[in-house]
Amino acid sequence: MHQNRLFNRTRLQLAAWYAGVMGAILGVCGVAVYLHLAETHFEAIAGEIQTLVGSLHDSIEPMLEKPGELHPRVRQILPGLCVGGQLCRPVKTSHIHVLGADYQDPYYVRFTNLSFQTLATVNTPPPPDSAAQGKNWQILTDEKGRRYHQFSMVLTTSAGQPWGYIQVGRSLSGYQRYLASLKVFLLIGLPIAMVSIGGASWWLAGLAMQPVYNSYRQIQQFTADAAHELRTPLAAIQATVETTLGTENLNLIEAQTTLQTITRQNQRLAQLVQDLLMLSRMDLKVLPTKHQNCCLDDLLHDLVEEFAAFAISAKVSLELSIQAQDLYVVGDEEQLYRLVMNLITNAIQYSYPGGTVMLRLLKEDSTAIIQVEDTGVGIETAEQARIFDRFYRVNQDRSRQTGGAGLGLAIAQAIVELHKGSLKVQSQFGKGSIFTLRLPLKT
Repeated sequence: MHQNRLFNRTRLQLAAWYAGVMGAILGVCGVAVYLHLAETHFEAIAGEIQTLVGSLHDSIEPMLEKPGELHPRVRQILPGLCVGGQLCRPVKTSHIHVLGADYQDPYYVRFTNLSFQTLATVNTPPPPDSAAQGKNWQILTDEKGRRYHQFSMVLTTSAGQPWGYIQVGRSLSGYQRYLASLKVFLLIGLPIAMVSIGGASWWLAGLAMQPVYNSYRQIQQFTADAAHELRTPLAAIQATVETTLGTENLNLIEAQTTLQTITRQNQRLAQLVQDLLMLSRMDLKVLPTKHQNCCLDDLLHDLVEEFAAFAISAKVSLELSIQAQDLYVVGDEEQLYRLVMNLITNAIQYSYPGGTVMLRLLKEDSTAIIQVEDTGVGIETAEQARIFDRFYRVNQDRSRQTGGAGLGLAIAQAIVELHKGSLKVQSQFGKGSIFTLRLPLKT
């Protein structure tokens, strides 16, 4: 297949389609996973901020007495609290542990009055966004370009009067690093995955194309062999006709001889076409079959009687041994007749003069066994696996002399498969062969 441009191009197209579709699916899934993880992580950050704001709100609000004024006890909860314009040092995140927050990213806390003027802070918050004031959630950016996620909540005094707002924000640096690592993973992982998918697609396309290629090769071989077999009798007919036409004063005997030659070649052509048609129908599973009870004893007796004259002319002894009586199988009697006939024909044709062809009928459990044994030329071990191939002949010259096209055993094998049986060969080169046919008995 690697040397066939048509199949290589088709395989490449299939692989490209496989890789393209799988790459698109993988890309969409990668983007979907990225967005999902980003959203989930962002929601987790928001949940942490909201939890911290709620804890601070519940702890500080009971201490608030006057709007816009922080009670000194608030410093006990937030030790790093910086009131007004005082110069304050950054507070470690660990100072907020008492409120249930323990995170690597820095938090800040900002208290504002009702006009959103800063009253006190913990750590250094980014400048407020005047356009987004009044919103619960905000994304703020400091002078260095660092982004923060902030949540605001209203504070009231112990008397229920509006006091101002508490704003808690968290740096998004860790979140951005997390997204950056995801992007790097996808940017590196997706190309590697695409290369792997491309290789797998090429391999899968090869697997998918292999049966098609095998069928294509079989059709090519079948067509070439059929053309070769048809050419021989056609060439003989053409040569006979041309010779006859070139003969002056053709007498009756010469004309009859010519017609007999043409008739023989025509019969060979007709038989070859019939065999090819039969094999084609068997391949398509459209060969009409008449399933009936077939008595193998009677079938073998009829075949021995029919081939007795042929065996005598070939100087071969044809013998029959029935070791089990009244064996019936369900199948097409004509096809079974053709099956055993092909085996007997081969055995006689490939036996030496003075040899013996033995037919045996046996029974083994629920299986009928027919053996056709000859004392002929035998088959070399290397060729035994190919004798059931179409148009294959062990001895090309001998087969042509007997008129064979190399289809007999192929037809026999096809008939055996239709009847759910098996056909095996045992052979020793120079000593003969045994063909063993197994068919399921009628239950």
